[in-house]
Amino acid sequence: MAPDFSLPNQFGEPISLSGLRGAPVAIVFYPFAFSGICTGELCELRDNIADFAAVGVRLLAVSVDTKYTLRAYAHAEGYDFDLLADFWPHGGVSQAYGVFNPVRGMAGRGTFLVSADGRIADMFSTPTGQARPLARYRQALGRL
Repeated sequence: MAPDFSLPNQFGEPISLSGLRGAPVAIVFYPFAFSGICTGELCELRDNIADFAAVGVRLLAVSVDTKYTLRAYAHAEGYDFDLLADFWPHGGVSQAYGVFNPVRGMAGRGTFLVSADGRIADMFSTPTGQARPLARYRQALGRL
């Protein structure tokens, strides 16, 4: 089972994984808003959001940034999906998913596809400094 959580989105609205049960969810952890590789990755997801919508998957992007930073980031980049603030306790959800880097104080690049019943259906990651390929997302979505 995927660890449950409740985090504020960029508007301060609480989003809980258990509250989304009944539909699949993609949880995309990334290090920091406004950083080059992260922006490239999230813009690619933004530009291909139809791939997620086609199979009914809700996209949640999670970083250790504050909701205020995430609001500015979403506005600047035109993100229509939820950006969740794993700010306090710092990286708590990232830790629960095993992607928190305590030395650098950030989430790593981990992706978890959670099925409608709350189970992790697929997961993948890339090292810091390396973007996750869109093809790998499509492969994960095809497993639903």
